[in-house]
Amino acid sequence: MADILILAALPEEADALFPGAGVRAGGAFAVRRLDVHGHALAIATCGLGKVNAALAAGVLGRDADRLLMTGTCGSLGAAPGAYWLAEALQHDYGANEPGLFRRYRAGDWPMGEAGEAHFAAMPDPGLGLPHARIASGDSFVACPDAAADLQSLGATLVDMEVGAVAQAAVRLGRPWAAIKAVTDDANDASGGDFQANLVRAARMAGQEVERLVAML
Repeated sequence: MADILILAALPEEADALFPGAGVRAGGAFAVRRLDVHGHALAIATCGLGKVNAALAAGVLGRDADRLLMTGTCGSLGAAPGAYWLAEALQHDYGANEPGLFRRYRAGDWPMGEAGEAHFAAMPDPGLGLPHARIASGDSFVACPDAAADLQSLGATLVDMEVGAVAQAAVRLGRPWAAIKAVTDDANDASGGDFQANLVRAARMAGQEVERLVAML
């Protein structure tokens, strides 16, 4: 049992958080457990995409007091660096209408007037990181046209998991937070940039999550 569950999509992202510390167990999510700053942590590698992220949050997060996420993301015009993700939405949830894809908050009826589509994170305890809205979906965005569409949602970052973790946390009645660092610019160079910057960006995000845990 852990009072803080921390999810990462990739092993490189999970290993960049409190590197070398704790005891790793097997199982579907390769959970590493450790005690830090008076907290029992479970750091789990959930895998890519919204289903994996929500499944890990649901299975492992029921007994946790908080759900956090660490890792990497693409930029939709945001400067390089690490960000506190104050808001998250799922850009591929909504309704296909003639000439229009209307976004709704994930889990809401995708009909009628659409309200705010995002989930709000827990209050920032004062890390001093820039705040951002992230758009999550089950596709790797490597196209300027797609990036421009997501910018129209007020998002400045994109990934494949945080929106699903946020939805799961809300269903579980748990506060959530996420910190991610930029690897690429969601364009035709993103595949190579992501690979080149993954380890560095994962550690950048991991260091900020370590600071967050110390403040909780």
